[in-house]
Amino acid sequence: MSDTVNDSDTADNADKRGDAGRSPVAVDESTTTLDAPSDGPHSDRRWSTVTGSRWLPLLLRAGLALLAGVAMWSAFPPRNWWFMAVISMGMLFLALAGPIRARAGALIGFVFGLAFFIPLLPWIGVYVGPLPWIALSIVLAVYSALFGVCAVLTMRLPCPPVWFALSWVTLEALRSSFPFGGFPWGRAAFSQVDGPLLPLASVLGAPGVSAAIALLGGAVAWLVVVLGSRVICGDTGSVARPAAIAVVLALVGPIAAIALTPDTLDRNVASSSVQVAAIQGNVPRLGLDFNAQRRAVLDNHVRETMRLADAVRAGSAEQPDVVAWPENASDISPLTNADAAQEITDASISVGAPILVGTLMMNSDGRPTNTVLVWDGAHGPVARYDKHIVQPFGEYLPWRPFFSMFSSYASMAGNFRPGTGSSVVRVPGRSGEVTVGVSTCWEIAFDRSAKAAVDDGARILYVPTNNATFGKTDMTYQQLAMSQFRAVEHGRAVVVAATSGVSAIIEPDGSISRESGVFTPAVLADRLPLHSAKTVATVLGAWPRWIIVVVTVGGLLVVLARRYRFTLGPRGAGVGATPAAKGDARESEERGDNG
Repeated sequence: MSDTVNDSDTADNADKRGDAGRSPVAVDESTTTLDAPSDGPHSDRRWSTVTGSRWLPLLLRAGLALLAGVAMWSAFPPRNWWFMAVISMGMLFLALAGPIRARAGALIGFVFGLAFFIPLLPWIGVYVGPLPWIALSIVLAVYSALFGVCAVLTMRLPCPPVWFALSWVTLEALRSSFPFGGFPWGRAAFSQVDGPLLPLASVLGAPGVSAAIALLGGAVAWLVVVLGSRVICGDTGSVARPAAIAVVLALVGPIAAIALTPDTLDRNVASSSVQVAAIQGNVPRLGLDFNAQRRAVLDNHVRETMRLADAVRAGSAEQPDVVAWPENASDISPLTNADAAQEITDASISVGAPILVGTLMMNSDGRPTNTVLVWDGAHGPVARYDKHIVQPFGEYLPWRPFFSMFSSYASMAGNFRPGTGSSVVRVPGRSGEVTVGVSTCWEIAFDRSAKAAVDDGARILYVPTNNATFGKTDMTYQQLAMSQFRAVEHGRAVVVAATSGVSAIIEPDGSISRESGVFTPAVLADRLPLHSAKTVATVLGAWPRWIIVVVTVGGLLVVLARRYRFTLGPRGAGVGATPAAKGDARESEERGDNG
């Protein structure tokens, strides 16, 4: 049945129910999808005609969602077309706008998710085949489908762009938490490292930046819809108010970002600095068996460190206070292998600085930990960090018997134990001890990792990573963007040391001062500020996210209460029990105003 109802039909139905004296706006106030004009007796019907299925059929909506997904993918590294994220949100808003059913919203969201995640994540299957890549993309698209349902329902409340943005952040929060700890990859905020909205990260973190992107795109799209609908309906006299609201909503994020320029935020003045060198030794060959030649990987990093030591003695390089090696730089544990220990000791003594060594440690329970050791010359290891957030399907396999049925590569997943304790290591230096926060590889995608390090006193952040198992894909650039985002979020310089690239040194404003290529040896060195003050985002932590989630759930409950006429009275005594209310609900369902 058509989603639209003409005026005479409405009047006839109202007369049959005995509701002739009621305004159609009053009948449908629980199912209005956008801020429909209320200046005429049938204005909501005209709105429905413009935004309903006759104006934008489901197939067209799905096509728009597909384009929105591709646009969102193009916003991410290495393209870094940050503005495409805003355009994507605008297109997705249009695809979900109007009185459509919740199941249509699910389909639109699912199409968006597939169009976004499939091109974003091919690195998942570069050496293990397409099944894990496609399966993960489908699972993540299900979250996008849930977003579609949530947005379609909450956008029936006033100020639809606000509810669109809240729904987006809520589903990002769910996807980043569940199951198996979540998958934060592809959050809209991580597309903005070259964009003007990035300064918002220092106040509201990733949830705030994602919300600003969705609000800006949704508000601009809403303005277009409001203006277009009223022009088509010949109702131009009432354009000013909704247009003004849309413009204000669209400008909230950009104006806040302009106010939070680096000059304004740079109250966190560094009292000292530290000379840091990041070593990228490279790996013998690509593929999952990169660490089959573990000694060769260790030798590569020792060799590059010795080159730096020679440059220091020759006066062509500054003496480092800290040398950062990547994750898996020495998969031969120096605590159990004397040869490895001697190599690392010689390198540390030669360069005249402690080395942060990424290695594997076997524990008494027979399970390894992904470990960073602070190796201080002849003193050996003086501090240790064990990776807290281990990666599912890589460092461990959840539901091992079940997932082993789908791929022979499942058996290659490790059985790593997550670490506990502090998120920082204290590194002895020439000018005093330096507190370094550690987020190993996968951990940098999670808000709680870098925050925990700064809360524990980190004055710089260190991201040891090994991307050799993902070949020459976009993965390393996407991960680098997350490190840039964390720099701004917490006001800390970040050192990214990658086994095979991309390694980088990142300033607290998110800019990259030094960067390596991929699959090539490199030494990156720079002097970095040691900051101690916390940004607003660090202090607030997860509060903005949870507030957004609570508000979104509250909005959903309001819509569902209107839809089902919830009542606290005795059964049968509520409005939903009256024949007139049943007639309202039936007519609304036939128009497609409800899910």
